[in-house]
Amino acid sequence: MQDKIIKSISYSQEEILQWILQLYVPKGYFEADPTYSKGIFYKSGKVQRPKYCFDIFPQTEGVIRADCRSLPLADKSVCSMVIDLPFLAASGASLSENTGNIINRRFGVCSNETELAQLYEDALREAWRVLKQNGILVMKCQDKVSSGKQYMMHCDIYTMAKKAGFRPADLFILLAKSRLIANWQRNQKHARKYHSYFWVFKKTKKGGASYGRKRKKTDADSVEST
Repeated sequence: MQDKIIKSISYSQEEILQWILQLYVPKGYFEADPTYSKGIFYKSGKVQRPKYCFDIFPQTEGVIRADCRSLPLADKSVCSMVIDLPFLAASGASLSENTGNIINRRFGVCSNETELAQLYEDALREAWRVLKQNGILVMKCQDKVSSGKQYMMHCDIYTMAKKAGFRPADLFILLAKSRLIANWQRNQKHARKYHSYFWVFKKTKKGGASYGRKRKKTDADSVEST
């Protein structure tokens, strides 16, 4: 019986996604993933690939080119969505192909923290637009230390999501057995983050004052839910 209990922590993101599907998504699969990248969430086949897969720079066959902040989906057209946005902000030498920080080069980054926060806010607004009433949004995120300052991203995203009109339904913690360590991180002043989060949000009836407004249709509006 103990093995069947759904826990709030795991070393496997696939397990966490399976648990979220079991608890919150009756269809058993996510309908949309607007940050598909290489489809790591679905690589093993334990989590079914979504019906609609998007990425700003598609790297896999069948993925449609689209920005998560302006999706070619109709208003209130999908029941569930999973988003995994970049969590780093950097510029300059740290992005150099030859000498830059391996972490910054491996994962996408925004040029500064303000730009990063705006990306999350805009993605949440767009998710609220395309999700049906009581639709489920799963958002992966990670806290970090940057330039000696703590950024509790999961707290910021909680605030942004509530403003957008989402209700927090659950929170899962993904534990890491190891992490990439850059040379500059060896002179520690804060604990190294060995965990990330999967927020589960549910769309409520009304969004915030600047949310829920219908996006103008474009020529890209060719993919709609049936």
